[in-house]
Amino acid sequence: MFSRMADDVELLVAGGGLNGLLLGIACAAVGLTTAVVDRLDPATMLGEGFDGRTSAIAYGSKLVLEAAGLWPAIAREAEPIREIRVADDGSPLFLHYDHRELGPAEYEATPLGYIVENRVLRRALFERARASPALQLLAPQTVETVTRDDSAALAVLGDGTMLRVRLVAAADGKDSPLRKAAGIGATEWRYDQIGIVTTVAHERPHAGIAVEHFLPAGPFAILPMTGNRSSVVWTERAALAPRLMALPEAEFAAELRARFGDFLGAAEPVGPRWAYPLSLMQAERYVARRLALVGEAAHVIHPIAGQGLNVGIRDVAALAEAVVDARRLGLDIGDDSVLERYQRWRRLDSVVLAAVTDGLNRLFSNSSAPVKLARDLGLAAVNRLPPLKRLLMHHAMGALGDRPRLARGQRL
Repeated sequence: MFSRMADDVELLVAGGGLNGLLLGIACAAVGLTTAVVDRLDPATMLGEGFDGRTSAIAYGSKLVLEAAGLWPAIAREAEPIREIRVADDGSPLFLHYDHRELGPAEYEATPLGYIVENRVLRRALFERARASPALQLLAPQTVETVTRDDSAALAVLGDGTMLRVRLVAAADGKDSPLRKAAGIGATEWRYDQIGIVTTVAHERPHAGIAVEHFLPAGPFAILPMTGNRSSVVWTERAALAPRLMALPEAEFAAELRARFGDFLGAAEPVGPRWAYPLSLMQAERYVARRLALVGEAAHVIHPIAGQGLNVGIRDVAALAEAVVDARRLGLDIGDDSVLERYQRWRRLDSVVLAAVTDGLNRLFSNSSAPVKLARDLGLAAVNRLPPLKRLLMHHAMGALGDRPRLARGQRL
């Protein structure tokens, strides 16, 4: 355990996951007194070895991490995604994204994104948090209650500590207790799918190529990692996934290889396997009095496009900018006008992305012959239209739209 005795702070971040810590670090870096509370002991988390879990970091998210001073500690263990190949089951038609086709010159040598082990991200974030004089990391600890009024919020922690703060950022996950306590409803449903995540070692190098192979049960993604390894995100029917997870190692490996193919030579699962139910969730609003929802506390999307962490990082960049700009003007960072700016900035992007990923999952999980033909022709048509391909690549990279300063690689 490491923590410092907490005094009143300007910003309280409930949840020390990837988004919560990043928000705390970004705000503390410009002198905002910040406390991040998390129920897990960071000393234990920092001691973990490779657990098989990775994240896709889009180009725009990489700029945020770079502007926050975190990228140098991550870069050496980040594998660039240089190409993405999208195929529909056994169809000969496909869609191919190549970073060399991006244009303009700004992006000529820019990867589409990166695959990074979560432990690498956690280590970089915790090391920066511990070194920040304006950041108090309180863990293991919980936020038990938050009382909010027009002048401040009062948070009571699990050990009885009371913090008087200007703003509470709820980065406490999809079942966010703070969201529920604030009376913010949510639209949500579960897909009849389970995500299975594992890592595969293979004979031949992947050359930085990611593969998204749509199968009848859902997408089977092969994402390049450092060395001759790839992260597999395997979407399977909820009824079948538990049986696959319970298979002995050799039988599980055979099932995985049947879907993986032999394009990278002999392939073998390495490390743990994880399974989690897939769902969609959108909070009815992202703010309440002196409260802002961040990351999965605000939204959960299907992993079909690998955008889950990236949409949370965009939340962080937008909220940090709104808060810091208000403070520099001598305004109350928890004022309704500040929070409304954040909500306007983030809600449309998040809702549209949720709708797109939900639609893609439903489209590509449909085995109807006419639907399959239409989507295959659609993939082939996009593949033959370079301007449209470039637009889609820039969007997936987080390089379009009204981007916060951090997402443009600028400091707060």
